[in-house]
Amino acid sequence: MKPITNTVGNFLEMLKTEDRGIDRACLTSLDGVRIASSNTIESLLEEDFKLIINDNEYTVSPPLQERCTIEDLQKLGDVQALVSQLHEAFHVREHNAEMERSVVAELENIRLQLVPLEQKLQEIQNAAYKRANFFVWTFLVMMSIQFGALARLTWWEYSWDIMEPVTYFVTYGTTMMWFIYYLVTRQEYMLPDVLNRRHLIVLHRRARKVGLDLNLYNALKDRAYELETTLKIIRGPLYQYKTEMQRKQRSRSSSSSSRSPSSSPSPSPSPKRDVPKATSERLERSEEISQRGV
Repeated sequence: MKPITNTVGNFLEMLKTEDRGIDRACLTSLDGVRIASSNTIESLLEEDFKLIINDNEYTVSPPLQERCTIEDLQKLGDVQALVSQLHEAFHVREHNAEMERSVVAELENIRLQLVPLEQKLQEIQNAAYKRANFFVWTFLVMMSIQFGALARLTWWEYSWDIMEPVTYFVTYGTTMMWFIYYLVTRQEYMLPDVLNRRHLIVLHRRARKVGLDLNLYNALKDRAYELETTLKIIRGPLYQYKTEMQRKQRSRSSSSSSRSPSSSPSPSPSPKRDVPKATSERLERSEEISQRGV
């Protein structure tokens, strides 16, 4: 039971749920006054009470609870004042403000460096997605040609008795290709993984051609993520709540004052860590795959 959130009514419902044989259950004081169901468990445990279940009465004596006296509250107030004095003596607020300014300045510098890199990366990603899709469609066309050739040889040129061992060896050879793929990549041949792998190979190859340093891009994105996390810690959750409320108020005021909803300001996107990364070993293995044609 939770002393503050749970009530006497919750306690009685839990009793009836636990024991279906309870038809009547209530709580009364020692004088016989019934305790309301809206009372909290904390207020119930302040004094002794009676628990009536069906025709049986049980006297319950809760354990003694330690209460804060006026002297204890005064001591807590003195400790709070001392902490505030230490906070001012060590210039914590000035230190936090200076740290926030330095973090914001570095974050703005990193964002400026990321703008041209992100533009180049977006172009390379679009080209890599097109190339990966072209690879998949080419593979589908080759499978269709193979299907058509086998069908032609089975029903027109030869018979099924002749083509049955041919189709067996074709299927066995395809299985061997999947096994070779697993030996080279150490990954199961799943179509989304194959498409993603082909996209990464084309992405890093084109990035080297245009001179885009992906390691630098990933380092800047990681650093931006760390700075944003540090900035959230410095400002605290109350600052985030205040900023969110101000943003909602601005959006509401702008939407009510303007006729078109598209004029409402949108917050600038924060850098995320969804950056395509690949180690040198993975790149070398990808180059081997592309050279082998597997």
